[in-house]
Amino acid sequence: MIRVAVLALALVASPAVAQEPATVGTGANLRGLDKHAGTTHDMTLAIGETAALGWLQVTLGDCRYPNDNPSGDAYAWLVIREGNAETPLFEGWMIASSPALSALDHSRYDVWVLRCTTE
Repeated sequence: MIRVAVLALALVASPAVAQEPATVGTGANLRGLDKHAGTTHDMTLAIGETAALGWLQVTLGDCRYPNDNPSGDAYAWLVIREGNAETPLFEGWMIASSPALSALDHSRYDVWVLRCTTE
């Protein structure tokens, strides 16, 4: 019980970490891997655009990056569907610097974010 009180006090007393505001990109550079063929496919998508990777449909919803690091810390909102399926295989943020943190779980294909585009 004392440990919980000490931890709570430490959390309350610690200063908040300032976060750098994010900038919205115009699109994103993505890379797809066909695990069976061993080939990679680079995709450049604008916001709202969809590209095919084999039988997957990859749609970019948004791409953001910190002002001080546009390529390494980019994160993109992706919706990935198999064919024209209603239910996506993946829907969420992918982070360029930590692709395994939020990854597509597919037996044949892998997709990750490289960077946001700004023009």
